[in-house]
Amino acid sequence: MKTIAILGPTASGKTALAIELARTHGAHILSLDSLSIYKEIDIASAKPSLEERGGIVHFGMDVLLPSEHFDVTMFFECYREAKEACKRDKKDLIIVGGTGFYLKAMMEGFSLKPQIPLHVKEEIEAKLHHLEASYALIETHDPAYATKIARNDSYRIEKWLEIFLSAHEIPSDYLAKTKQPPLIQELELFEIETPKEVLAQKITLRTQMMLKMGLIDEVFSLEKRYTRTPQCMRAIGIKEVLDYFDGKYTLTQLEERISLNTLHLAKRQRTFNASQFEAHPKGNVDALKPLIEASLHVK
Repeated sequence: MKTIAILGPTASGKTALAIELARTHGAHILSLDSLSIYKEIDIASAKPSLEERGGIVHFGMDVLLPSEHFDVTMFFECYREAKEACKRDKKDLIIVGGTGFYLKAMMEGFSLKPQIPLHVKEEIEAKLHHLEASYALIETHDPAYATKIARNDSYRIEKWLEIFLSAHEIPSDYLAKTKQPPLIQELELFEIETPKEVLAQKITLRTQMMLKMGLIDEVFSLEKRYTRTPQCMRAIGIKEVLDYFDGKYTLTQLEERISLNTLHLAKRQRTFNASQFEAHPKGNVDALKPLIEASLHVK
């Protein structure tokens, strides 16, 4: 069994390439996407239709209802299931998805987060309005962590506060103590690179297509069935439509806002992949395809 992963920003063509390779080389696919894992979120997630999947077995897709709890450990279970199926069926595994964090957690191990009580969430929200004071708290109690983040890194400051205030431990110590062993031992990485101007055009076209396919109706149905409370209702493509329902955007502004937020997401994905993974082949789809095919031929 060979395992490879295709990285790349959203709308870069990862899914289509993975399906083509899986069909040609007889592989299963594991999707690492925080929206595709949900049932009923089909348009907003841009997940391939059953027809587009062409009979290729996909894991990590249509697993949870929108009302069900999701965290990264869900993908751990999906990977274990995919690995067993590949061994049984004598298939290779192609991992694909824009969220590099999930893949990195599988490759390096992941520390389990404590349960965060509501009163702690409220305290954290208040502290995030004063980032300098929160960073000073980190410097005092956890200088090792402080050296790894910027003073205005609200995301990582928030994660530190979640552990410090919920587990009542120094987060660096807590993370080291709870870290799980890596799930994936051997993996070849390939990354699709797309010029920014081309990617922006692709994102605009995909947004237009999603709206034509019925994105607004899909979000209306999701809100009616599950309210706005679930985590997935804050995802790009969903949160903007909810704002549209509230009269914050016209239809034209809705399209522009989804495209802009998706473009920002793509930039974050590229930055993460560049900083968090070791050197690996990069290029456009045509350049990467023969490299991946050659890798899949080597057992």
